[in-house]
Amino acid sequence: MHPPSARPAIGRRSFAALALVPLVGCGTAPSAQAQRGAVSTLPDFADLAERVLPAVVNISVTAEQRVEIPPELRGTPLERYFRDRGRRQQTVGAGSGFIIEPSGLVVTASHVVGNATRVVVALQNGEEYQARVVGSDELMDLALLRVEARAPLPSLGWGSSGAMRVGQWVLAAGNPFGLGGTVTSGIISARGRDIGAGPFDDFLQTDAPINPGNSGGPLFNTAGEVVGISTAIYSPSGASAGIGFAVPSDLARPIIEQLRTVGRVERGWLGVQVQDLPVEETGRRSQPADRRGVLIAGVERGSPAARAGIRQGDLVVAIDGERIETSRALVRNVAAVPPGRTVRLSILRDGRSTEVPVQVGRRPSQG
Repeated sequence: MHPPSARPAIGRRSFAALALVPLVGCGTAPSAQAQRGAVSTLPDFADLAERVLPAVVNISVTAEQRVEIPPELRGTPLERYFRDRGRRQQTVGAGSGFIIEPSGLVVTASHVVGNATRVVVALQNGEEYQARVVGSDELMDLALLRVEARAPLPSLGWGSSGAMRVGQWVLAAGNPFGLGGTVTSGIISARGRDIGAGPFDDFLQTDAPINPGNSGGPLFNTAGEVVGISTAIYSPSGASAGIGFAVPSDLARPIIEQLRTVGRVERGWLGVQVQDLPVEETGRRSQPADRRGVLIAGVERGSPAARAGIRQGDLVVAIDGERIETSRALVRNVAAVPPGRTVRLSILRDGRSTEVPVQVGRRPSQG
């Protein structure tokens, strides 16, 4: 289990330092008027920050952690000391979150709350509330908290992560290093990032500085809507290196709704092993466009796919008419289907097209 204070940096690597060399003799200097024009086009986020910060919260977590008895002390008089006094120790961590309903619903990251025994939510105005964990989803690293507020709280609305384009401005807000009330700016650096965190990786990447303690905090568009939830960083030092990752709002929103209504997340499941078709050196799929899809590499005995007659070697090209070209897309689309619902898989088998109805099962494990 990772400490609740921060999710670990991903892919620790060393990077060579880059020397900054001034450019000399590269044309004439811009005029004063041109300089003033350039300054006037720079974005000003002051009004936006003032509007959204009241709904961004700091989260303090207390958890109990069992202390293992060192092997060298077993069988010695000190073993009893550890058993009597050192069985558990208190760990304290910090993270971020944001309010989505004035009644007191707070979104954060699952790894922030972890196995917490006590969670405290602090508002920007200094008010503090003890929070209850409504539910969490480790696969998407999301959690929903509830506080009993004394009055309606400021809240934030969801935006569309699918509408965000690479290069658009975003703001990250949260509680980096426990400082609280911090806003940083940057752009969307990439979309659809797979960082190896889980089967549903589809992260937004941003260069808005995100540090330990930002986990669970919101990523805003310039309209003040939440388009992502900060969850991880790529860093050789553990601090911001300009590469942060956020769960897209379009994926987080239905998960949060499930946590709100039933307290857990149920995902669809077929019971198959899948793999992408090989890619040629040109970067194109090795199959013609009308034969691209996801290869069924194996079918689990007794699974929904087995009962429907899906076979090893089938090529899935669509689900309910929607084209599927990658194994990750297939997994995500099936997971989004409520267990018990029937979907139509369009497959190629022995060179022939056919449609197979499959009643989707419930994913057996959230791990």
